[in-house]
Amino acid sequence: MMKSYKAGKYILHKGYKPFLPSFINADIDWKLGELSSLIQESSLWLGKLNSYSDLIPDIDFFIKMYATKEATNSSRIEGTRTTFDDAISPIEQVKPEFRDDWHEVQNYLAAINYSIEKLNELPISIRLIKEAHQILLSGVRGEHKAPGEVRKTQNWIGGSSLKDAFFIPPEPNMLPDLLTDIEKFLHNEELEIPEIVKAGIVHYQFETIHPFLDGNGRTGRLLIILYLISTGLLNKPVLYISDFFERNRMSYYDSLAMVKKTDNMTQWLKFFLNGVVETAKSSIKTFDKIIKLKKDVDNKIAKIGKKSVNGQRLIELLYSEPKVNGKTVSEKLGISVVSANGLLSTFVEIGILEEKTGFNRNRYYAFEEYVRIFR
Repeated sequence: MMKSYKAGKYILHKGYKPFLPSFINADIDWKLGELSSLIQESSLWLGKLNSYSDLIPDIDFFIKMYATKEATNSSRIEGTRTTFDDAISPIEQVKPEFRDDWHEVQNYLAAINYSIEKLNELPISIRLIKEAHQILLSGVRGEHKAPGEVRKTQNWIGGSSLKDAFFIPPEPNMLPDLLTDIEKFLHNEELEIPEIVKAGIVHYQFETIHPFLDGNGRTGRLLIILYLISTGLLNKPVLYISDFFERNRMSYYDSLAMVKKTDNMTQWLKFFLNGVVETAKSSIKTFDKIIKLKKDVDNKIAKIGKKSVNGQRLIELLYSEPKVNGKTVSEKLGISVVSANGLLSTFVEIGILEEKTGFNRNRYYAFEEYVRIFR
Protein backbone atom coordinates (compact mmCIF):
# COMPACT_ATOMS: atom_id res chain seq x y z
CA MET A 1 0.00 0.00 0.00
CA MET A 2 1.21 3.49 -0.84
CA LYS A 3 1.34 5.83 2.12
CA SER A 4 0.51 9.52 2.28
CA TYR A 5 3.46 11.87 2.08
CA LYS A 6 4.62 13.42 5.33
CA ALA A 7 7.31 16.08 5.02
CA GLY A 8 8.88 15.22 8.36
CA LYS A 9 8.85 16.39 11.95
CA TYR A 10 10.56 18.78 14.33
CA ILE A 11 12.65 17.15 17.05
CA LEU A 12 13.69 18.85 20.28
CA HIS A 13 17.47 18.73 20.50
CA LYS A 14 19.65 20.68 22.93
CA GLY A 15 17.11 23.45 23.34
CA TYR A 16 16.27 23.93 19.63
CA LYS A 17 14.11 22.06 17.14
CA PRO A 18 15.77 20.88 13.92
CA PHE A 19 13.50 19.53 11.18
CA LEU A 20 13.95 15.89 10.26
CA PRO A 21 12.63 15.24 6.72
CA SER A 22 10.99 11.95 5.85
CA PHE A 23 12.76 9.67 3.39
CA ILE A 24 11.55 10.07 -0.18
CA ASN A 25 12.74 6.75 -1.60
CA ALA A 26 9.53 4.98 -0.58
CA ASP A 27 6.12 3.99 -1.93
CA ILE A 28 4.46 7.35 -1.40
CA ASP A 29 1.22 8.65 -2.87
CA TRP A 30 2.48 11.94 -4.31
CA LYS A 31 -1.05 12.82 -5.56
CA LEU A 32 0.17 13.66 -9.07
CA GLY A 33 -3.27 13.52 -10.69
CA GLU A 34 -3.76 17.22 -10.05
CA LEU A 35 -0.47 17.86 -11.85
CA SER A 36 -1.09 15.68 -14.92
CA SER A 37 -1.67 18.57 -17.35
CA LEU A 38 1.39 20.45 -16.07
CA ILE A 39 3.53 17.31 -16.27
CA GLN A 40 2.40 16.80 -19.85
CA GLU A 41 3.00 20.45 -20.75
CA SER A 42 6.47 20.58 -19.20
CA SER A 43 7.45 17.33 -20.95
CA LEU A 44 6.17 18.73 -24.26
CA TRP A 45 8.20 21.92 -23.97
CA LEU A 46 11.32 20.06 -22.89
CA GLY A 47 10.92 17.91 -25.99
CA LYS A 48 10.61 21.00 -28.19
CA LEU A 49 13.68 22.53 -26.57
CA ASN A 50 15.62 19.33 -27.20
CA SER A 51 14.62 19.47 -30.88
CA TYR A 52 15.97 23.01 -31.15
CA SER A 53 19.23 22.16 -29.46
CA ASP A 54 19.69 19.15 -31.77
CA LEU A 55 19.02 21.15 -34.94
CA ILE A 56 21.15 24.23 -34.30
CA PRO A 57 24.65 23.82 -35.73
CA ASP A 58 27.58 24.65 -33.42
CA ILE A 59 25.25 24.92 -30.42
CA ASP A 60 28.17 24.42 -28.02
CA PHE A 61 29.35 27.94 -28.92
CA PHE A 62 26.18 29.36 -27.36
CA ILE A 63 25.90 27.12 -24.30
CA LYS A 64 28.47 29.08 -22.29
CA MET A 65 26.16 32.10 -22.37
CA TYR A 66 23.23 30.02 -21.08
CA ALA A 67 25.42 28.67 -18.28
CA THR A 68 26.72 32.16 -17.43
CA LYS A 69 23.18 33.47 -17.12
CA GLU A 70 22.30 30.56 -14.81
CA ALA A 71 25.42 31.16 -12.71
CA THR A 72 24.57 34.85 -12.41
CA ASN A 73 20.92 34.37 -11.46
CA SER A 74 21.51 31.47 -9.08
CA SER A 75 24.18 33.51 -7.29
CA ARG A 76 21.96 36.61 -7.14
CA ILE A 77 19.31 34.59 -5.29
CA GLU A 78 21.96 34.16 -2.58
CA GLY A 79 22.72 37.89 -2.48
CA THR A 80 25.63 38.45 -4.86
CA ARG A 81 25.46 41.72 -6.81
CA THR A 82 27.10 40.61 -10.03
CA THR A 83 25.09 41.46 -13.13
CA PHE A 84 25.08 39.38 -16.30
CA ASP A 85 27.18 42.09 -17.99
CA ASP A 86 29.75 41.84 -15.19
CA ALA A 87 29.78 38.05 -15.42
CA ILE A 88 30.74 38.07 -19.11
CA SER A 89 33.37 40.80 -18.59
CA PRO A 90 37.08 40.33 -17.85
CA ILE A 91 37.79 40.98 -14.18
CA GLU A 92 39.73 44.17 -14.92
CA GLN A 93 36.50 45.68 -16.22
CA VAL A 94 34.60 44.85 -13.01
CA LYS A 95 34.51 47.43 -10.21
CA PRO A 96 36.78 46.37 -7.29
CA GLU A 97 33.86 46.24 -4.82
CA PHE A 98 32.11 43.67 -7.04
CA ARG A 99 35.07 41.40 -7.76
CA ASP A 100 34.39 38.95 -4.92
CA ASP A 101 30.88 38.48 -6.31
CA TRP A 102 32.34 38.10 -9.82
CA HIS A 103 34.61 35.28 -8.59
CA GLU A 104 31.63 33.49 -7.00
CA VAL A 105 29.76 33.56 -10.32
CA GLN A 106 32.83 32.26 -12.19
CA ASN A 107 33.14 29.44 -9.65
CA TYR A 108 29.52 28.51 -10.21
CA LEU A 109 30.10 28.48 -13.96
CA ALA A 110 33.15 26.24 -13.45
CA ALA A 111 31.10 23.91 -11.22
CA ILE A 112 28.38 23.65 -13.90
CA ASN A 113 30.89 22.84 -16.63
CA TYR A 114 32.82 20.35 -14.49
CA SER A 115 29.71 18.50 -13.33
CA ILE A 116 28.17 18.16 -16.77
CA GLU A 117 31.44 16.89 -18.20
CA LYS A 118 31.83 14.48 -15.28
CA LEU A 119 28.44 12.90 -16.05
CA ASN A 120 30.24 11.14 -18.92
CA GLU A 121 32.23 9.21 -16.29
CA LEU A 122 30.07 9.15 -13.16
CA PRO A 123 26.37 8.66 -12.54
CA ILE A 124 24.67 11.54 -10.78
CA SER A 125 25.57 11.04 -7.14
CA ILE A 126 26.33 12.73 -3.84
CA ARG A 127 30.01 12.27 -4.69
CA LEU A 128 29.59 14.36 -7.83
CA ILE A 129 27.59 17.00 -5.92
CA LYS A 130 30.36 17.24 -3.31
CA GLU A 131 32.98 17.72 -6.04
CA ALA A 132 30.89 20.49 -7.61
CA HIS A 133 30.43 22.12 -4.21
CA GLN A 134 34.19 22.15 -3.66
CA ILE A 135 34.66 24.07 -6.91
CA LEU A 136 31.81 26.42 -6.00
CA LEU A 137 33.45 27.59 -2.75
CA SER A 138 37.08 27.45 -3.80
CA GLY A 139 38.90 30.74 -3.10
CA VAL A 140 35.77 32.78 -2.35
CA ARG A 141 33.90 33.88 0.76
CA GLY A 142 32.79 30.36 1.64
CA GLU A 143 36.26 28.82 1.31
CA HIS A 144 36.53 28.33 5.09
CA LYS A 145 33.16 26.54 5.29
CA ALA A 146 34.33 23.04 4.40
CA PRO A 147 34.04 23.05 0.59
CA GLY A 148 33.06 19.63 -0.71
CA GLU A 149 32.35 18.25 2.76
CA VAL A 150 29.01 17.42 4.31
CA ARG A 151 28.64 19.60 7.40
CA LYS A 152 29.59 18.26 10.82
CA THR A 153 27.97 21.09 12.75
CA GLN A 154 24.44 22.47 12.93
CA ASN A 155 23.46 25.28 10.57
CA TRP A 156 20.33 27.39 10.36
CA ILE A 157 18.43 29.68 7.98
CA GLY A 158 17.36 33.20 8.97
CA GLY A 159 17.81 34.80 12.36
CA SER A 160 21.05 35.49 14.20
CA SER A 161 21.42 32.13 15.96
CA LEU A 162 19.73 28.81 16.61
CA LYS A 163 17.54 30.55 19.19
CA ASP A 164 15.76 32.80 16.70
CA ALA A 165 16.35 30.90 13.44
CA PHE A 166 13.60 30.84 10.82
CA PHE A 167 14.40 27.21 9.98
CA ILE A 168 16.84 24.65 11.39
CA PRO A 169 17.80 21.77 9.05
CA PRO A 170 18.41 18.23 10.36
CA GLU A 171 21.21 17.39 12.76
CA PRO A 172 24.57 16.46 11.18
CA ASN A 173 24.38 12.84 12.34
CA MET A 174 21.22 12.38 10.23
CA LEU A 175 22.79 13.60 6.99
CA PRO A 176 24.48 10.39 5.73
CA ASP A 177 21.16 8.47 5.75
CA LEU A 178 19.22 11.39 4.24
CA LEU A 179 21.73 11.88 1.43
CA THR A 180 21.84 8.14 0.71
CA ASP A 181 18.04 8.26 0.47
CA ILE A 182 18.24 11.04 -2.15
CA GLU A 183 20.76 9.05 -4.17
CA LYS A 184 18.60 5.92 -4.06
CA PHE A 185 15.54 7.97 -5.06
CA LEU A 186 17.36 9.42 -8.07
CA HIS A 187 18.22 5.94 -9.35
CA ASN A 188 15.10 4.02 -8.32
CA GLU A 189 13.45 3.05 -11.61
CA GLU A 190 10.64 1.14 -9.88
CA LEU A 191 9.00 4.32 -8.56
CA GLU A 192 6.26 5.38 -10.95
CA ILE A 193 7.15 9.06 -10.87
CA PRO A 194 7.90 11.12 -14.01
CA GLU A 195 11.55 12.18 -14.14
CA ILE A 196 10.60 15.87 -14.31
CA VAL A 197 8.65 15.49 -11.06
CA LYS A 198 11.57 13.65 -9.47
CA ALA A 199 13.78 16.64 -10.25
CA GLY A 200 11.40 18.92 -8.35
CA ILE A 201 11.08 16.60 -5.35
CA VAL A 202 14.85 16.16 -5.09
CA HIS A 203 15.43 19.92 -5.19
CA TYR A 204 12.99 20.42 -2.31
CA GLN A 205 14.56 17.58 -0.30
CA PHE A 206 18.12 18.82 -0.88
CA GLU A 207 17.27 22.37 0.19
CA THR A 208 15.47 21.05 3.28
CA ILE A 209 18.44 18.88 4.27
CA HIS A 210 20.89 21.77 3.67
CA PRO A 211 23.87 19.40 3.81
CA PHE A 212 26.64 22.01 3.49
CA LEU A 213 27.65 24.96 5.64
CA ASP A 214 27.34 27.28 2.66
CA GLY A 215 26.30 27.15 -1.01
CA ASN A 216 23.28 24.84 -0.57
CA GLY A 217 20.94 26.89 -2.75
CA ARG A 218 23.31 27.09 -5.69
CA THR A 219 24.24 23.42 -5.39
CA GLY A 220 20.59 22.38 -5.20
CA ARG A 221 19.74 24.35 -8.34
CA LEU A 222 22.73 22.81 -10.12
CA LEU A 223 21.34 19.40 -9.13
CA ILE A 224 18.20 20.11 -11.23
CA ILE A 225 20.08 20.59 -14.51
CA LEU A 226 22.40 17.63 -13.80
CA TYR A 227 19.46 15.31 -13.20
CA LEU A 228 17.62 16.42 -16.35
CA ILE A 229 20.74 15.76 -18.41
CA SER A 230 21.55 12.45 -16.71
CA THR A 231 18.04 11.12 -17.44
CA GLY A 232 18.09 12.25 -21.07
CA LEU A 233 15.24 14.73 -20.61
CA LEU A 234 17.74 17.27 -21.91
CA ASN A 235 20.37 16.49 -24.51
CA LYS A 236 22.23 19.76 -23.94
CA PRO A 237 22.42 22.04 -20.88
CA VAL A 238 20.08 24.72 -22.22
CA LEU A 239 17.35 24.88 -19.57
CA TYR A 240 18.45 26.96 -16.60
CA ILE A 241 15.61 27.64 -14.21
CA SER A 242 17.33 30.04 -11.79
CA ASP A 243 16.18 33.01 -13.89
CA PHE A 244 12.58 32.01 -13.10
CA PHE A 245 13.40 31.43 -9.43
CA GLU A 246 15.19 34.77 -9.15
CA ARG A 247 12.32 36.71 -10.73
CA ASN A 248 9.84 34.95 -8.44
CA ARG A 249 12.07 34.75 -5.40
CA MET A 250 9.43 35.08 -2.68
CA SER A 251 7.15 32.52 -4.33
CA TYR A 252 10.16 30.21 -4.65
CA TYR A 253 10.89 30.38 -0.92
CA ASP A 254 7.21 30.28 0.08
CA SER A 255 6.48 27.22 -2.08
CA LEU A 256 9.41 25.33 -0.55
CA ALA A 257 8.41 26.35 2.99
CA MET A 258 4.78 25.32 2.44
CA VAL A 259 5.76 21.68 1.99
CA LYS A 260 7.14 21.48 5.52
CA LYS A 261 4.13 23.31 6.98
CA THR A 262 1.35 21.40 5.22
CA ASP A 263 2.82 18.04 4.04
CA ASN A 264 1.61 19.13 0.59
CA MET A 265 4.20 18.82 -2.14
CA THR A 266 1.71 19.83 -4.84
CA GLN A 267 2.07 23.62 -4.58
CA TRP A 268 5.86 23.41 -4.82
CA LEU A 269 5.66 21.07 -7.82
CA LYS A 270 3.14 23.37 -9.54
CA PHE A 271 5.55 26.26 -9.11
CA PHE A 272 8.50 24.14 -10.27
CA LEU A 273 6.75 22.73 -13.35
CA ASN A 274 5.47 26.16 -14.33
CA GLY A 275 9.08 27.30 -14.10
CA VAL A 276 10.19 24.50 -16.40
CA VAL A 277 7.53 25.43 -18.98
CA GLU A 278 8.29 29.15 -18.86
CA THR A 279 12.05 28.59 -18.98
CA ALA A 280 11.81 26.17 -21.91
CA LYS A 281 9.64 28.64 -23.86
CA SER A 282 12.10 31.43 -23.09
CA SER A 283 15.05 29.28 -24.20
CA ILE A 284 13.33 28.52 -27.52
CA LYS A 285 12.70 32.24 -28.11
CA THR A 286 16.37 32.85 -27.38
CA PHE A 287 17.37 30.21 -29.93
CA ASP A 288 15.12 31.85 -32.54
CA LYS A 289 16.85 35.18 -31.96
CA ILE A 290 20.29 33.55 -32.11
CA ILE A 291 19.45 31.83 -35.41
CA LYS A 292 18.33 35.13 -36.94
CA LEU A 293 21.38 36.99 -35.63
CA LYS A 294 23.76 34.26 -36.83
CA LYS A 295 22.34 34.48 -40.33
CA ASP A 296 22.74 38.27 -40.41
CA VAL A 297 26.29 38.11 -39.02
CA ASP A 298 27.39 35.37 -41.44
CA ASN A 299 26.16 37.53 -44.35
CA LYS A 300 28.22 40.48 -43.08
CA ILE A 301 31.36 38.38 -42.61
CA ALA A 302 31.04 36.92 -46.12
CA LYS A 303 31.49 40.44 -47.51
CA ILE A 304 34.87 41.27 -45.90
CA GLY A 305 36.98 39.46 -48.46
CA LYS A 306 40.19 37.76 -47.36
CA LYS A 307 39.50 38.59 -43.74
CA SER A 308 36.42 36.37 -43.75
CA VAL A 309 38.33 33.21 -42.73
CA ASN A 310 39.64 34.77 -39.51
CA GLY A 311 36.36 36.65 -39.26
CA GLN A 312 34.48 33.35 -38.97
CA ARG A 313 36.91 32.19 -36.30
CA LEU A 314 36.42 35.45 -34.40
CA ILE A 315 32.64 35.21 -34.46
CA GLU A 316 32.84 31.67 -33.05
CA LEU A 317 34.92 33.08 -30.19
CA LEU A 318 32.44 35.90 -29.63
CA TYR A 319 29.52 33.49 -29.23
CA SER A 320 31.29 32.21 -26.10
CA GLU A 321 33.14 35.38 -25.07
CA PRO A 322 31.22 38.43 -26.31
CA LYS A 323 33.59 40.96 -24.67
CA VAL A 324 37.15 40.93 -25.99
CA ASN A 325 40.22 43.04 -26.67
CA GLY A 326 43.03 42.79 -29.19
CA LYS A 327 45.27 40.74 -26.89
CA THR A 328 42.56 38.15 -26.23
CA VAL A 329 41.75 37.77 -29.92
CA SER A 330 45.45 37.50 -30.78
CA GLU A 331 45.95 34.70 -28.23
CA LYS A 332 42.76 32.77 -28.98
CA LEU A 333 43.05 32.96 -32.79
CA GLY A 334 46.84 32.63 -32.95
CA ILE A 335 47.32 35.82 -34.98
CA SER A 336 49.39 38.96 -34.36
CA VAL A 337 48.03 41.76 -32.19
CA VAL A 338 48.12 44.05 -35.23
CA SER A 339 45.99 41.60 -37.24
CA ALA A 340 43.65 41.12 -34.29
CA ASN A 341 43.11 44.86 -33.87
CA GLY A 342 42.54 45.23 -37.61
CA LEU A 343 39.93 42.46 -37.54
CA LEU A 344 38.19 44.04 -34.56
CA SER A 345 38.07 47.40 -36.35
CA THR A 346 36.52 45.70 -39.37
CA PHE A 347 33.86 44.12 -37.14
CA VAL A 348 33.05 47.58 -35.77
CA GLU A 349 32.76 48.99 -39.29
CA ILE A 350 30.33 46.30 -40.45
CA GLY A 351 28.20 46.65 -37.34
CA ILE A 352 28.97 43.44 -35.44
CA LEU A 353 31.01 44.89 -32.56
CA GLU A 354 30.89 48.09 -30.52
CA GLU A 355 34.00 49.67 -29.02
CA LYS A 356 33.11 50.35 -25.38
CA THR A 357 35.98 52.39 -23.89
CA GLY A 358 36.47 55.37 -26.22
CA PHE A 359 40.22 55.06 -25.66
CA ASN A 360 42.95 54.94 -28.26
CA ARG A 361 44.67 52.15 -26.32
CA ASN A 362 43.49 49.24 -24.15
CA ARG A 363 40.23 49.07 -26.05
CA TYR A 364 37.48 46.58 -25.31
CA TYR A 365 34.82 45.49 -27.74
CA ALA A 366 31.38 44.01 -27.12
CA PHE A 367 29.07 41.91 -29.28
CA GLU A 368 26.15 43.97 -27.95
CA GLU A 369 23.39 42.64 -30.19
CA TYR A 370 24.19 39.11 -29.02
CA VAL A 371 24.48 40.06 -25.35
CA ARG A 372 21.08 41.77 -25.48
CA ILE A 373 19.45 38.45 -26.40
CA PHE A 374 20.54 37.00 -23.04
CA ARG A 375 20.28 40.17 -21.00
